[in-house]
Amino acid sequence: MASIFTKIVNGEIPCYKITEDDSFLAFLDVNPNAKGHTLCIPKTEIDKIFDIEDEKYLALMQFSKKVAIALEKAVPCKRVGMAVIGLEVPHAHVHLIPLNEMDEMRFQNKVKLEKEEFEALAKKIKDNL
Repeated sequence: MASIFTKIVNGEIPCYKITEDDSFLAFLDVNPNAKGHTLCIPKTEIDKIFDIEDEKYLALMQFSKKVAIALEKAVPCKRVGMAVIGLEVPHAHVHLIPLNEMDEMRFQNKVKLEKEEFEALAKKIKDNL
């Protein structure tokens, strides 16, 4: 059965898309730790990040870096944190989280945004790419 991220890649589930290329997709997390929390995923469904072949793994990190730089320009923060957890969705993904304090990396405290806020935020990050 396809993961929720594969369904997003295939257009079966909508997302707040930041950017994509032939291999990767970046979109806002709909249950964010902080405003601007973004996920970067390979379009090919691979369960564990360390199962990705080396070349594609490095390309995912380069893609994530590009998104993180745009994210930091779009969302006021001290830095953008990166986490790879991989337990909640069986599809490799990188979390990019704008940080002003350590608790924003804990995956316990979530922020709520309205649809319009997600849309405006996605556009603002995209405009900084």
